[in-house]
Amino acid sequence: MPFLAFEGLDGSGKSTLMDRLEMSLKKNQIKIVRTREPGGTKLGDEIRQLILRTSGEAPTPRTELLLYQASRAQHVDQVIKPALSRGDWVLSDRFSASSIAFQAGGRAITEDDVEKLNHFSTQGTRPELTVLLDLPVEKSIERRNQREQKTGERADRMESEKNDFHQRVRDSFLKQAKQNPQTWLVLDAEKSTDQLMEILWEDLRRRGWVSLPL
Repeated sequence: MPFLAFEGLDGSGKSTLMDRLEMSLKKNQIKIVRTREPGGTKLGDEIRQLILRTSGEAPTPRTELLLYQASRAQHVDQVIKPALSRGDWVLSDRFSASSIAFQAGGRAITEDDVEKLNHFSTQGTRPELTVLLDLPVEKSIERRNQREQKTGERADRMESEKNDFHQRVRDSFLKQAKQNPQTWLVLDAEKSTDQLMEILWEDLRRRGWVSLPL
């Protein structure tokens, strides 16, 4: 069954689009498992706290990468592989492309090192489709600020990085998408959720994964 990963800068609308897709798939009697990284398991959620906390000792770039990979290995073994074996769809908010973007692009760790660790932690498990919600850094910051004002939710350690870090992350996502056009779908995250959902659903129909119109 299809394994979809949703990528993009914070505030790009991944969660909202995943909500809409989940609702539409369930309406079509399709079983799904929705998950996220870092996290997705009890141990992964504990690692998530270590990675994203804004107090205490911050991990070095290599430590950060290894923490993400530890969470991912647990995630693949306990959640993703079992779900795919059952014939369920898997929708993940971030996966291995985020390590390339954040740790290679953002932290300047070599892509080769990140790719090797990605392969080890996933044992070759890859999304059939990576959906990139592309958003300019300035718009990402604006949306995060609006969220903080509305909910009081403060930026985590990764979100609090400087603008040039997030620009490198965005550039890496776009580079990966350009290198893998058959398995990536790039969406303009400034479009409405309705527009994005129509484009995504049509892509899923083209791939033969769904048959009915939206």
